[in-house]
Amino acid sequence: MGKIIAIANQKGGVGKTTTAFNLGACLAADGKKVLLVDADPQANATSGLGVNPDDAELSIYECLVDGADAHAAVVPTCIDGLGLICSRIDLVGAEVELMNRRDREKALSKVLEPLKDDYDFILIDCSPSLGVITVNALSAADSVIIPVQAEYFALEGISQLLNTIRIIKSRLRPSLEIEGFLLTMYDARLRLANQIFEELKGHFGDMVFTTVIPRNIKLSESPSHGLPVILYDPESRGSIAYSQLGKELIARNRRKKA
Repeated sequence: MGKIIAIANQKGGVGKTTTAFNLGACLAADGKKVLLVDADPQANATSGLGVNPDDAELSIYECLVDGADAHAAVVPTCIDGLGLICSRIDLVGAEVELMNRRDREKALSKVLEPLKDDYDFILIDCSPSLGVITVNALSAADSVIIPVQAEYFALEGISQLLNTIRIIKSRLRPSLEIEGFLLTMYDARLRLANQIFEELKGHFGDMVFTTVIPRNIKLSESPSHGLPVILYDPESRGSIAYSQLGKELIARNRRKKA
């Protein structure tokens, strides 16, 4: 049975989407069967994999609101072994349409449950908010990866997210755990970046990934070409970092199972 991992932080611009589709691509390149669920109305993970959201017959919106079959919503991507359930701007409306439903926080869990046996990993790219869709993603997930930007205000807001995770654990998803904190946009030359990494390690210990994601122009360029960085420039520092992250994630989960 596959593991569902939400990639979440209500702070924008911390590398959630970049992590979602590049980690998914690297896991697939390592031989894992992976599904990426774009749960952000901006649909950047969808376009970053070269998929036009308007061309897809079904999106996550139809699955959540209309009860469309999630298997039928999966589209192939440029990486073998990586499937995608895309997003569209109309996902904004799902927040309102789900609001008055019973068990509204469990809608995404019901969508993804039939898919768990088909994949090793299901990654959910969350929007930069703690709204109904993000709560749905956390309620459906087995664990959460929290990207943290290596900048001054990086640790601001983490306590709010951790509090949300605690509430979801107590009321909706007791098995939810933190997969790890991931430092992104890291520049080893800056003392501040190293201080933030040490502060994260001091607070959260082994929950911090050893792999850090560097500032890298290839990571910024690749989505405009509709390619994950592993295809756009496999030798770049960004590509190497996400490949290492994929291997670290696989190794962590292998140890947990053992």
